[in-house]
Amino acid sequence: MASQLWIKKPLEKLMQESSGEGNQLKRTLGPGSLIALGIGAIIGAGLFSITGGAAANQAGPAITISFIVAALGCAFAGLCYAEFASMIPVAGSAYTYSYATMGEFIAWIIGWDLVLEYAVGAATVSISWSRYLVKFCEGFDVHLPTALTVGPWDGGIINLPAIFIVILMSLLLMKGTQESATVNGIIVGLKVAVVIIFIVLGWKYINESNYVPYIPDNTGKFGEYGFSGIIRAAAIVFFAYIGFDAVSTAAQEAKNPRKDMPIGILGSLVICTVLYILFAHVMTGVTPYTAFKGQDGIAPVAVAIESMGTPDASGAIHPDYPWLNRAIIVAILAGYASVILVMLLGQSRVFFSMSKDGLLPRVFSAVHPKFQTPVKNNTMFLVFVSLFAAFVPARVVGEMTSIGTLFAFILVCIGIIVMRKQMPDAPRAFKTPLVPLVPILGIFTCFFMMAFLPLDTWIRLFVWMIIGFDVYLYYGIKNSFLSNRLPAAIAAGSKTVGLVGIGLAVLLAVIAYAHHVQTDGADTGIYYFSMIFALIHLVTFGMAQAKKA
Repeated sequence: MASQLWIKKPLEKLMQESSGEGNQLKRTLGPGSLIALGIGAIIGAGLFSITGGAAANQAGPAITISFIVAALGCAFAGLCYAEFASMIPVAGSAYTYSYATMGEFIAWIIGWDLVLEYAVGAATVSISWSRYLVKFCEGFDVHLPTALTVGPWDGGIINLPAIFIVILMSLLLMKGTQESATVNGIIVGLKVAVVIIFIVLGWKYINESNYVPYIPDNTGKFGEYGFSGIIRAAAIVFFAYIGFDAVSTAAQEAKNPRKDMPIGILGSLVICTVLYILFAHVMTGVTPYTAFKGQDGIAPVAVAIESMGTPDASGAIHPDYPWLNRAIIVAILAGYASVILVMLLGQSRVFFSMSKDGLLPRVFSAVHPKFQTPVKNNTMFLVFVSLFAAFVPARVVGEMTSIGTLFAFILVCIGIIVMRKQMPDAPRAFKTPLVPLVPILGIFTCFFMMAFLPLDTWIRLFVWMIIGFDVYLYYGIKNSFLSNRLPAAIAAGSKTVGLVGIGLAVLLAVIAYAHHVQTDGADTGIYYFSMIFALIHLVTFGMAQAKKA
């Protein structure tokens, strides 16, 4: 009976659901809209904000190498995503693919992980949007109070601008996917133009001395410059590539998903990779990477533009394009809005699919009769993401998004190997080349980058996944439509989930202790929280096992 956990959703059933009547999403997106959707999600906080911090603290000028490493992982995963999207054009992305290939338990894990990726990703970008809004207002000598523009961990009380943009984008999503795509397309055109203008104008101000040393010597601490710094920076800026996978969540709203989904996924990835490498090269060339340290690290573009000028007799640089700084910040504000829009779209569609399978309450798959969008679903994430954006630091949510995304990509790559073996004759409009080599390379590259992320990021991932196990154990497994809610199947599945949960709780305690030792006890809060959280779940899952014995 434990095999019920590994029950797979038949392809025929998935296709039937996507084309059925009733509680369905509206198909309105063509290939151009899908590419724009991908670019809208990809170019954002990762490029304009996180790049500066990663260059200043981890990689130095070699941040360009970090972007190439991250792009390789994305390329391998993107090819796998493209095959799945052409085979299974259903909302839900990696969650749906995992359900068809590796069973319900793995699908739940990846679905819950996608909550981390998209919802926390939207929070990260909204925090950056707030920072740029403050900088924009300062250009007009308007100073917004710090207490109301940053969270408590950054010296404020609440980040109200971040809440505002999340609410605004959520309301637009509730109105309709076509309307959202139109607004996103306009913003994407503006955003790409800004990136190209920055590259073209900045190229002539590159100072070759800023690239020396290209790879700064390691400080003696793992992840601070040197090779380990390049890889850690790659794992951090990996967040910048999130977007092409968000395209796959809109498969059920594409006009011709079998043909257009691979174009949208791979097209947006290629365009953005080229722009990223050129952008990072110019950014670290016009000003020393150390200039991005401190409070302006969240706004590296503005810092770089201020260095695009000719020094006077005293050595002070006067920007040649003072207008560009303000114009580019306006474009960035609009661009961030499109990223938030696509992240919220992706998250709501994942929960939509999980709800239709019975793993979450039906309210998440309820579609508004007029707008044909999951309005209640959007409303819930409006609140959830707003809370993260209002109170959690940008670094924390950014790294949480990166580790969640890398984990999702690994499971998608594994899914392609499984699918090729179990369903070799299933129709595919696009085929991942060199299977199993490409998926294996994707798994290796993504896990390699995960391993270089800070231990506190791993702690947060384990805490989040254990919470997901709680939800699945006490709701999902009992209400799954595929398991037919058989008592014996539920009992057997609950035992397996409980055992895995015990393993995760032990790993959480081990990693928390390792982090405590690594930081010489400076992480008191997260250390004691993790230990108490792990202990509670060891007791909870242990008692559940004892009752079933």
